[in-house]
Amino acid sequence: MSAEFADTNVVLYLLDDGPKADRAEAILARGPRISVQVLNEATVNCRRKAGLDWEETGAFIAGVQELCPVESLTPQTHQVGRALAERYGFSVYDAMIVASALLAECSTLWTEDMHDGLLVEGQLRLLNPFE
Repeated sequence: MSAEFADTNVVLYLLDDGPKADRAEAILARGPRISVQVLNEATVNCRRKAGLDWEETGAFIAGVQELCPVESLTPQTHQVGRALAERYGFSVYDAMIVASALLAECSTLWTEDMHDGLLVEGQLRLLNPFE
């Protein structure tokens, strides 16, 4: 089992050019876990921000799923995520990603837009891979 988990922004940098894309590719090549929440957010951004059509979006998401094991969203994920949102001040969507990473027993969550360096529940370190 991978001890790493990737947030949506890491996945989306695969669509970019430059050093962030290279760093995202290196992280995803290691096969970090992701969640259904990451897939949902990536799909929205592929369509709205990147302007991909449904076929291109589907191909991109399928490629990500080939690299990264996907954690399901469950009632337990929701309960843990809700508690984390309250305790740490995460948005609900971010909290669901953090909850998925915790429940998958990961030790690192690669994320650009959460609290860099924060240790969640004594187990999961949030790290910005782009700094």
